[in-house]
Amino acid sequence: MAVLRAIANHTSGRIGGAIILLYLLLAIAGAVGLTPHDPLQQFRIDRLYPPTGNYLMGTDLFGRDVLSRLMLAIGQSFVIAFLSVAFATIAGTIIGLVAAWYGAVWDGVLMRFMDVLLAFPAILLALLVVAIAGPGTLTSVTAIGLVYTPIFARVVRGPALSLKNRDFVDAARTFGSSQFYILTRHLLLNLVAPLTVQVTLALAWALLTEAALSFLGLGTQPPAPSLGVMLSESRNLMETAPWLMIFPGLVIMLGILGFNLFGDALRDVLDPRLQRRAP
Repeated sequence: MAVLRAIANHTSGRIGGAIILLYLLLAIAGAVGLTPHDPLQQFRIDRLYPPTGNYLMGTDLFGRDVLSRLMLAIGQSFVIAFLSVAFATIAGTIIGLVAAWYGAVWDGVLMRFMDVLLAFPAILLALLVVAIAGPGTLTSVTAIGLVYTPIFARVVRGPALSLKNRDFVDAARTFGSSQFYILTRHLLLNLVAPLTVQVTLALAWALLTEAALSFLGLGTQPPAPSLGVMLSESRNLMETAPWLMIFPGLVIMLGILGFNLFGDALRDVLDPRLQRRAP
């Protein structure tokens, strides 16, 4: 509760939290069918209809309501972002803890493999995975999760190397605690703060990467709405129907901004080394 109060008193935390909450509400509303129109239904007579009272964000080339499709697309993009970051968090945490705890050969092999993955640009590595496995939602989750696993591995490994030599860890060994108990109850619990901040920031990157994959036709496949797919479909209509590009682009931009602002607030609140007051 103290953390939540501190974030609520942080300007970036309030703005970022409000954006994320709004997106979650829109995603839930889209998932349960509380959209102004059917996102997949085509109204041919209303093709490329500009924003009006009936269609607040206009319609696309097939007469589908843009607002309704955006609500569904936000949910789709959020699901992929959350699943991929969960994958990266679990895999990266395990790799980082094992590398730090066992050291020597394990540390060298695991972290050099992470260095190889980090050598590739994020979108290029994701494209490589999708090219091998084929486009689709599950492939997007795997590709994005693999891209960001090395980041979490490094976030965990550094502090874990310091923590494993602390007195409370030596005391746990003296009392006969198992390695699994020490790793989960002593090391991992002390890494919750940096991991939480990294998760929040990684969600912004995952949202952008998912949109990029969908834009290239390698993520969510039509007719299912996705932010990247909607941007891709608007490329040839930028002059005649600019709202088809503007609204999905704004949704992506604000979503990334919300996660970044919330992550900055979390960093300020959870990191005791930062002495500056929240703005």
